Amino acid sequence: MPRIVRRSLLSAGLATGFSAAIGPGHANDVILRRGNISEPDTLDPHLGSGNWEFAILGDLFLGLTTEDIRSRPIPGAAESWSLADDKLTWTFKLRPGQVWSDGVPVRASDFVFGFRRLLDPKTAARYASLQYGIKNGLAVNTGKMPPEALGVRAVDDLTFEIVTEAPLPYLPGLLMHYTAFGLPEHVVTKHGDAWTRPGNLVSNGPYMLEMWEPHDRIRVRKNPKFYDAANVAIDVVEYYPIEDEKAALDQFRARQIDANIGPRGFPIAELPWLKVNMPDEHVIVPQLAVDYIAVNMRRKPWNDPRVRLALSLALDRDTVTAKVNRDGRRPAYSFIPPDIANYTTPPRLFFADWPLEKRQAEARRLLADAGFGPKNPLRFDYNFMTGRDPRRQGVAEISLWSAVGIYAQLQVNEPKVHYNMLQEQDFEVAFAAWIADYDDPETFLYLLDSRSSGFNYGGYHNPKFDGLLDEARRTLDIEQRAGLMFQAEQIALEETAVIPTAFRTARMLVANYVKGFEGNSKNIHRSRWMRIEGRPS
Repeated sequence: MPRIVRRSLLSAGLATGFSAAIGPGHANDVILRRGNISEPDTLDPHLGSGNWEFAILGDLFLGLTTEDIRSRPIPGAAESWSLADDKLTWTFKLRPGQVWSDGVPVRASDFVFGFRRLLDPKTAARYASLQYGIKNGLAVNTGKMPPEALGVRAVDDLTFEIVTEAPLPYLPGLLMHYTAFGLPEHVVTKHGDAWTRPGNLVSNGPYMLEMWEPHDRIRVRKNPKFYDAANVAIDVVEYYPIEDEKAALDQFRARQIDANIGPRGFPIAELPWLKVNMPDEHVIVPQLAVDYIAVNMRRKPWNDPRVRLALSLALDRDTVTAKVNRDGRRPAYSFIPPDIANYTTPPRLFFADWPLEKRQAEARRLLADAGFGPKNPLRFDYNFMTGRDPRRQGVAEISLWSAVGIYAQLQVNEPKVHYNMLQEQDFEVAFAAWIADYDDPETFLYLLDSRSSGFNYGGYHNPKFDGLLDEARRTLDIEQRAGLMFQAEQIALEETAVIPTAFRTARMLVANYVKGFEGNSKNIHRSRWMRIEGRPS
């Protein structure tokens, strides 16, 4: 894992070429300072795993498709694409004259290299399973076939082809994700793990990496070789890792940052003050996302469905969302958000309409059947993320569990550490959240596929569930496909594969002089669309 230039290197970086990469500052630079929820682990698109990395990677790199201001897919490195009659073969035409930031042409072979590297098991990409829809993707990633067997090829320098295992109607949206970015093969092969260091990294997006001071800031500068550079209004973007919502608000009020773009950009307790004092500078937007609790079924007693169900029954989702979260999120009685495309009304947890007293009684009965009670209470560590509002939510849930004789201890870590623990399966019970990578129910159900390495946190494994997903992936009829996924979600809910708690919102701070910002359900906001107008001096 590379990729960070230490402070000692930064201060002494003259010998590394770092200072030359920065270049002189410009007095007239238009600068956007963005809060970021955590310090990135990496700027390698194949090793990232969180939206705190995606925010930066999406400014540096450009996939075949990219996001518009509302996070909808539009042409990116590819100016057009077509789908063959077999519904499996996609052909992308790259933009002529497009180059990397070092002037080397962007070629279709860079995308072949990128996909093969992503799915090569030697890369150990945590998010590789997101691209299993490509022909032989699973076989390549599990070492059963060589990377050359992957269903991608360069027809010529400007023509790239993808063959999928089954029809993927959502592929243009999926290709916006950083796992689908092409990589500069000439740089990666030259520098190895050090290719993402300032001075080495070259990109094809609207910005270039200029500086990374760990736990301080990352700075990117406008890429003059970007094909649409004439329409990029921000010269420099700086990203500051700010985990505490109150600290973010304080910095925003002092104009040390210009925006803190969710998912929890300010403390919910400050919402009344913001409504009065900054009515046009705070935003709350519903997300295509779910908060849930992951339970590690690889360990006892969490392999017992009675214990998992007791945890779920004891939670009062309506009260927590209304009185603790207070940011407009909705209680979740399904895993898939109800407003997702290509689906029907999701199934609901069978106890959704039960009063809390009935749920608590059933939870106590299940715990007793599983061998837990006053003389042998269920105890565990509950892993959560840092932040004032997450802590309040965790404390509320622990209190609800204690009412039925379940005793949890809150353990908090910064977001990237928390999710690393989830991916490494080093937990018992933990908070998790998922924002849709594309507008389709599979982006949620794939988390419970036993073959989804790295993101099936709890280790759920049901061959019938996997089989329904596979059948849905082969089904062309959209209604039949939705029905199969409905059945799969129903099975997962019945087995308490996860414990959904809320359909979340994103709350953000955006200064009124930052224009070109528009809230969207995926909370992706590329700096290339923004501009500064009337910033106070």
